[in-house]
Amino acid sequence: MSGHLSGVGAHLQAAMPAAALDEYCGSTFWNASFLDTPEPDLPVCLEQTVLVWLPLGFLWLCGPWHLAALFRGRGKPSQVSRLYLSKQLVAGLLFIIAIAGLALTLGEDYGAPSGAGSHALVFYVNPIIYAISWMLVLLYQEGVRRREGAVDSSTLFLFWLLLVCCDVFPFQTILREALRLGEVPDIPRYSLFYASFALELVGLVLSALADVPRQAAEVVKKNPEAGAAFLSRITFNWFNSMVVNGYKRPLVQEDLWELKEADSTSQIHRHFHSHMESQLGAARLRYAKKKSDPRPAKQNGVSQDVLMMEEMEGKKKDKKGKKGKEEKVKEDENYPQGWLIFTIFKCFKRTLIESAFFKLLQDLLAFVSPQLLKLMISFTKNEEAPDWHGYMYSVLLVLVAVLQSLFLQQYFQRCFVLGMKVRTSIMAAVYKKALVVSNSSRKETTVGETVNLMSADAQRFNDIFSFIHLLWSCPLQILLAIVFLWLELGPSVLAGLAVMVLMVPINGFLATKARKLQIKNMEHKDKRLKIMNEILNGMKILKLFAWEPSFQTQVEGIRGQELQVMRKFAYLNSFSTFIFYCAPSLVSLATFGVFVAVSSENVLDAEKAFTSIALFNILRFPLTMLPMLIAIMVQTAVSKKRLEKFLGGDDLDPDIVRHDSSFNTAVSICDGTFTWEKEVDPVLKNISLDVGRGKLVAVVGAVGSGKSSLISAILGELHSVKGFVNLQGSVAYVPQQAWIQNATLRDNILFGGPHDSDRFQGVLDACALGPDLELLPGRDLTEIGEKGINLSGGQKQRISLARAAYSHSDIYLLDDPLSAVDSHVGKHLFREVIGPKGLLKDKTRILVTHGVSFLPYVDEIVVLVEGAVSEVGSYQSLRATKGAFSEFLDTYAKEENRQQAPAAEAVGVEVEEEEEVSGGEDLQADCAPEDVVTGTLKREGSIRRSLRSQGSVRLRSNSSSPKKELATDMKKGQRLIEKETMETGQVKFSMYLQYLRAVGWGYSTMMFLMYLVQNVAFIGQNLWLSDWTTDSVDYFNMTYPASKRDTRVGVFGALGVAQGLFVFLGTLFMAEGSVSASSILHSRLLHTLLRVPMVFFDTTPTGRVVNRFAKDIFTVDEALPQCFRSWILCLLGVVGTLFVICLTTPTFAVVIIPLAVVYYFVQRFYVGTSRQLRRLDSVSRSPIYSHFGETVAGLSVIRAYGHQERFLKHNETTMDENIKSVYPWIVSNRWLAIRLEFLGNLVVFFSALFAVIARKKLDSGLVGLSISYSLNVTQTLNWLVRMTSELETNIVAVERVSEYSELETEAEWASETRPPAKWPDAGRLQFDNYKVRYRPELDLVLNGISCDISSTEKIGIVGRTGAGKSSLTNCLFRIIEAAEGRILIDGIDISKIGLHDLRNRLTIIPQDPVLFSGSLRMNLDPFENFSDQEIWIALELSHLKEYVAGLEKGLQYEVSEGGENLSVGQRQLLCLGRALLRKSRILILDEATAAVDLETDDLIQTTIRKEFSHCTVLTIAHRLQSIMDSSRVMVLDAGRIVEFDSPENLLEKQGYFYAMTKDAGITTGEATAL
Repeated sequence: MSGHLSGVGAHLQAAMPAAALDEYCGSTFWNASFLDTPEPDLPVCLEQTVLVWLPLGFLWLCGPWHLAALFRGRGKPSQVSRLYLSKQLVAGLLFIIAIAGLALTLGEDYGAPSGAGSHALVFYVNPIIYAISWMLVLLYQEGVRRREGAVDSSTLFLFWLLLVCCDVFPFQTILREALRLGEVPDIPRYSLFYASFALELVGLVLSALADVPRQAAEVVKKNPEAGAAFLSRITFNWFNSMVVNGYKRPLVQEDLWELKEADSTSQIHRHFHSHMESQLGAARLRYAKKKSDPRPAKQNGVSQDVLMMEEMEGKKKDKKGKKGKEEKVKEDENYPQGWLIFTIFKCFKRTLIESAFFKLLQDLLAFVSPQLLKLMISFTKNEEAPDWHGYMYSVLLVLVAVLQSLFLQQYFQRCFVLGMKVRTSIMAAVYKKALVVSNSSRKETTVGETVNLMSADAQRFNDIFSFIHLLWSCPLQILLAIVFLWLELGPSVLAGLAVMVLMVPINGFLATKARKLQIKNMEHKDKRLKIMNEILNGMKILKLFAWEPSFQTQVEGIRGQELQVMRKFAYLNSFSTFIFYCAPSLVSLATFGVFVAVSSENVLDAEKAFTSIALFNILRFPLTMLPMLIAIMVQTAVSKKRLEKFLGGDDLDPDIVRHDSSFNTAVSICDGTFTWEKEVDPVLKNISLDVGRGKLVAVVGAVGSGKSSLISAILGELHSVKGFVNLQGSVAYVPQQAWIQNATLRDNILFGGPHDSDRFQGVLDACALGPDLELLPGRDLTEIGEKGINLSGGQKQRISLARAAYSHSDIYLLDDPLSAVDSHVGKHLFREVIGPKGLLKDKTRILVTHGVSFLPYVDEIVVLVEGAVSEVGSYQSLRATKGAFSEFLDTYAKEENRQQAPAAEAVGVEVEEEEEVSGGEDLQADCAPEDVVTGTLKREGSIRRSLRSQGSVRLRSNSSSPKKELATDMKKGQRLIEKETMETGQVKFSMYLQYLRAVGWGYSTMMFLMYLVQNVAFIGQNLWLSDWTTDSVDYFNMTYPASKRDTRVGVFGALGVAQGLFVFLGTLFMAEGSVSASSILHSRLLHTLLRVPMVFFDTTPTGRVVNRFAKDIFTVDEALPQCFRSWILCLLGVVGTLFVICLTTPTFAVVIIPLAVVYYFVQRFYVGTSRQLRRLDSVSRSPIYSHFGETVAGLSVIRAYGHQERFLKHNETTMDENIKSVYPWIVSNRWLAIRLEFLGNLVVFFSALFAVIARKKLDSGLVGLSISYSLNVTQTLNWLVRMTSELETNIVAVERVSEYSELETEAEWASETRPPAKWPDAGRLQFDNYKVRYRPELDLVLNGISCDISSTEKIGIVGRTGAGKSSLTNCLFRIIEAAEGRILIDGIDISKIGLHDLRNRLTIIPQDPVLFSGSLRMNLDPFENFSDQEIWIALELSHLKEYVAGLEKGLQYEVSEGGENLSVGQRQLLCLGRALLRKSRILILDEATAAVDLETDDLIQTTIRKEFSHCTVLTIAHRLQSIMDSSRVMVLDAGRIVEFDSPENLLEKQGYFYAMTKDAGITTGEATAL
């Protein structure tokens, strides 16, 4: 070593500059002999020049940046703080010292007459440059104070640090000199130097402190990062408070810090959106060009229809397994491509450049360690070398490692934050797009798929952007490693290289295979989630019809295919792992083997072997990462396509609806032809319509005549083939199926508007919501469940109407709002809100209606027939023309004819009667108590249950909104939807056991054993290598025997292959096990969920349940097994490393204990915080998806009111809440990593240090082994903690899945006592003192019902809403169980038989017709119990035969999600078809005609009278006309039967029933006529 250095010195001396410097200093600049002494010291000249220029040069280089800040001086500078004054004082004093030094030299040279000019030039120059530098420091510090948001300066801190480090050398030189002479030679300079050194230390300390200005103190409190000093920023110390907090108690959302402006969603999205616009614009142009490109004209020359046919054909072929090529091409190309990645790059280029810089530095430093290792080994060999060399190498090793850690963490921090921002921007973009997407684009993706874009695909981008720099960093590392290896081993490296190159195609092949499987997997996932979504939405129907098994098999089927693909994927994975683990050993084997074989001169010595091994270890990372990166990129490419397709899709055309003020009408449609999507038959043809201001216009027509489409066209939701719509003023819209948000009732009505209590009260009264509020636990602050689950249909509709009435718009589009409410409520609404005297009397109103009774009071009537306007005019004129309208009336409104003549009178009379009635307590609120009840539903039971379960405590934190105070006052049971329960504290060990049990003990044990053996082989291989290197000493200057050489190479290779083999086997076992675990956990979850009582679904948002099937099952499928494997491998790796180091230097064992303690604490601190942050992340993620799903469901309403901006804002807030937990989680990882890496660096330092101390006893091979191992430990330690935490985080998924697998279920589907096969053959019903309540602590809903209904009776059930009508049906099906009493059907007590036995034998036509996506046939007969012929008969009877026969695919016609592609009337008729097929003896009609026009109503009634004449029929009446022909009528009130007799008798009694008929305008004469 010293020889090498002295050579350098000789060159320097020979050089000219050295001589010049000697003259400049007045002493020798450099002399090689300095380094040969056991106690070296630097020459004074070097200290006076190089060591002064280094820090000052750095300071001057940073000048421009600092001074720019000073002269730009934006904003007023912060106040002068004490810290600032102290800093300036220190710099000032140092300036004075520099001047004093100059004065001293001048005085000595020119003051004393004798020795004039005796000092060298350096004594003049140094004080001057110091003085200038201190003035610069004064200016810089002022600049920092003026910079906005700055609390300190990193460059100044580095300057002080450098300065102090450089001054340490002269410090000890002067001291040694004084000690050697026994006196101080130059007292004035001695004093000045030490004084300045002390001040420099003070300066260093001060520059490390943050100077937080007073005005920023608040900000810092909310986000400590804003006030963190440089040191704290690079070590992430500012995060300590969060970690300590998280360690003391589980974190909750309130503990999280505010976001920095730059991290907030709105900021990120605004930035991203501006770039996206330009890129997407360009891509659209390219796409248009490509489309109009003349070359592939043939394809385009074919008419659209042929293409469509080809596509259909393709799809059919697809089913048979052949891919339809044409369809494929069309699919792939029909959207603008290739703009998303550019947008992201453009948007985040600054972060990308910064992180790339850090990564580059870290990569370069990585190659310094092996060189130091080499020096270290040669030092242990060379007995003569002085000890300080060894210590210096140890210090350098640790220094390089520390720098590497710092750079690496900065790089990671930037990349992960970048990933988070990319995810955020994509999610925000998808949300924004969903608000404007056109109907045709909307058809292409289901809600499930769009949510998937937000969750899965955005996450993919997050992952890839976290590692994006590896794309260039990996090749760079590989290149550098090869260069250094060549220097070590010469051309034989090429052998190793060849092995690596051979690996590439194999990996490539595996990657493409994996990609195909991945795509397949995504398809299965989408399909499974779609079905799950539907199951959850239609749960009630599944229960009523006992259809769960059919859907269970459907889901299990798809899941089976998914697991099949997963298993293949896992096998692929184990194969690539095998290659992976063999690669490094094969590479080193090839290299060393060739090296030794090439010539007998080449002997492997310790330096060569271990430096090469260290380099191979560096190589291992990029080689590992590259294939992984390729795989991630492959997955991301799929996601990129999906995102580009969605985000590049068509928007709604804003030009369809114009706002031209020159029109003198409120609404005009000018010769419009509209379709739902391009290239389909129009639904509305040649419509021209003018609606004057302030007019009330009714739109009537048969089912499917295009009434709702007309409203959609006015809203601009349809694609216009020709013509346009003109609107003047703002719009309010009430859809046919009310859309209710998961918010309070008040928020649903205000809909983002300000709260004006008088107006609000007025609206509530007009919409008859007053009495309902009395029944709701929190009045208008009651939280309404997802999709308005705790409201009856009528209430939802009235809230929807109230929302419109409150909105103060100019034009009101009312799509049949009166259908879902009772007739008297309907009249009330018409009179108070819609009609000529209502709240909206001066507004323009377009009302779609089936209610004939309202027509005389409207200004104009529009009659639609098959999508065209057949006539327009007033009621009288249309009656007179005797056209379509008049027929329509004659058929459906016999009763209206009688009322017609005294029309005006009738209205007057009605008003009086209404008032009388509402005076009594009779007019009960339109709200079914079951729904109130669900209010408290979950609360007590679940808390009690959770306290029982293993004493674990669940936190239910309330959101910290201003509503907190209100919340406490609210009555019990008002929060319907509980905040998601979140397990806190450590994940229970039982969860790991549960997962391992699901994997299977056999698989788990075998896997662990295999990995253990692999690790033993790895250590064995390295010890063998260490032994091999001793040959170089043993056979020094001798020929190396070939047999010895072959044994060495052979054993080395065998151990290498063994490693790969064992890992391969271990991974195989893991694969098998994890697939079986996935299968078990999923089927358990599904099995339970289908058997949970209905109440659970009413109180749990679907998003939460879907989350279990989506995110948590995904984790169990993919993340957990990977995690488990990595964790075991890491653990074994760390244990192995420590074992080897202790083996070589036993002293090291002493250090292990304190290191382990520190390690344990850091890890415990971290894991608590990290785990909780991850949980907060997943809990705060659900609302994003719920809100998104809600938005997509209510799109037309949101667009109609023009509230897109508000919803965007809300989405941003929800996403910010999520980022608040994601960002600290990223930082927590860095916080941990930097601490662990410092620990790892200490391991390196100590293993090197002990090797230096014990170097006489150790052979060089072992030193090499122990240090190269310790260099590796840092990464493994880091991974171990990360994996422990990942594992804990991911096991939470098992916990969440098992939480839902252990819910209480309803009674068994089939019990011991089976009813007779033909039961119920008579259909006789007996209620025996029947009482029911929804949950033990609530009031009775049915209070002692007793009655006897004989076979084939037709019973009408009436009562104000909330009287318990629907509860009665729920009891018959045992949706809720009896509190006491019993129900007998044909003498059998229904509570004694299985649920399916019961539900299969009863038939219901439910209130809202729910359809599932699948064929029409599946919707009628999911178990395929009936022949096609029987189904056609049922369709004929339900008046759908013509329609279905006219469809291209007939019974196989695909019904879309939720039956969107059928009209509500058609859906209701399908439900009738279901009932006809089941042919049971008891039929229940639950307000079945609510959403249907008179025509359909008539069809249904006739069919029921004819086809079910031999059945017992219970009808919950909606329109009293429909039950006037019942054999008996049951009048319910507050859960009791108040009247039960034939309609005639009841009318004579003049009681409840009489009042109701009078309300509905049915006279006694009419009733008898019926």
